[in-house]
Amino acid sequence: MATARERAAEAGLGALLISPGPDLRYLTGYDAKPLERLTCLVLRADGEPVLVVPRLERAAAQASPAGGLDLEIVSWNETDDPYALVAGMLPSGVRRVALDDHMWAEKVLAFRRALPDAEQVLAGEILRELRMRKSPAEIEALRRAGAAIDRVHARMGEWLRPGRTEREVGEDIAEAILAEGHVTVDFVIVGSGPNGASPHHEVSDRVIEPGEPVVVDIGGTTAEGYCSDETRTYVADGTPPDDFLAYYDVLLQAQLAACAHVRPGVTAESVDQAARAVISKAGYGERFIHRTGHGIGMQGHEDPYIVEGNKLELEPGMTFSIEPGIYIEGRHGARIEDIVVVTDDGVERLNLRPRELMVLKG
Repeated sequence: MATARERAAEAGLGALLISPGPDLRYLTGYDAKPLERLTCLVLRADGEPVLVVPRLERAAAQASPAGGLDLEIVSWNETDDPYALVAGMLPSGVRRVALDDHMWAEKVLAFRRALPDAEQVLAGEILRELRMRKSPAEIEALRRAGAAIDRVHARMGEWLRPGRTEREVGEDIAEAILAEGHVTVDFVIVGSGPNGASPHHEVSDRVIEPGEPVVVDIGGTTAEGYCSDETRTYVADGTPPDDFLAYYDVLLQAQLAACAHVRPGVTAESVDQAARAVISKAGYGERFIHRTGHGIGMQGHEDPYIVEGNKLELEPGMTFSIEPGIYIEGRHGARIEDIVVVTDDGVERLNLRPRELMVLKG
C-alpha cells in the first residue's frame, strides 16, 4: 500500500479507489465479496489508507488479513451514502482519482456524481507495475499452484480414454483440481479431434475416439489467491494421424525455443517471435492464431502479455505462460503451455510435466 500511494503521488493522483477484486486482495489480503454495497480501499496520496465497508461486512473485513494491517476500517450504515463518505475523505478540490480497472460501472458512475470535478483514470496504470513484478513469496505461491496442476495432469490416464465424452473427462478433472490443492476451478478445456482446433472450446458431449489428439488446458486458484494454468495435448489410446505428428514436433520445438529465450532484458515480443519463427518456418504460421502468453498471478490473465508489439523488457520476478499452438480447423489441434518465471539470469519453469506427446493407453 505504501508503494502504491507513493506511485499515486508521483502520478499526480489524489487517491486510488479500489473495490473488491484482485487489486484489493493484492494490497490488503482481503478477498471481499463483490456486492452492490460499496467496499472500497481509499489510498490517499497524502493521508493514511482507509478501508470503507458496509457495516454488515465489518466483521469479515476485520477477520481478514486486512484486519492485521495498520489500516483504519470505517463502516457505513444502510441509509448512508458511501460515495459521499469516500468523497469526504479526499482533499478538497481533488483533481484526479484512479479507480481499479474492474470496478463495476454503477460504482464508477456513483463516484463521478460524488466527485464531479475529479478526472477518473485507471488504477491499473499504477498497480500493474507492482503486480507484474512478483515477490519471492508470490513466486513460491505460484510454484505451489504449478505443482498442484501438475499433479492433475499426471493423473490424466485415469480419465482420458476412448468411449468417454469430453464432459465426463472434464468433470473428473474438475474434481481433481480441487482435490489436488485448489479452492476454485477456473476453467477446464477438453478439446478432442476437431474441437482441439478451437483454443477456448471447453467441453461437449462429443465421444473421444481412439487415436484422437485431445487438448487439455486446465487451471484453478489456490487458497493463497494465486492461479495455475497448464496445457498438454494427449492422444487417446490408438495411433494419431500422421499430419498431427508432423506439426506436434514443430510445436514442441517452438515451445522449447520460446522458453530458452526468456531472460532479463529481452522484450516480451521477442519471446513471442522466438516461438512464432519456428512455427512459421515449418509452414504453419497461419495456424498459430493467438499470442504466445499472458501474465499470471492473482488473475489468470494479467500483465505482462507475450505478444507482438509489447516492447516491455522482462525483469526478474515476472511470471507468464508460454503456450504456442497449432490448429487445423475441422481436423485437430495442439497446444503446449507452461508457466515460467524470469530469474536473475534466465528462466524457471513452474510446470514440470513432460512436454513430449503422450499416448494414454486404455
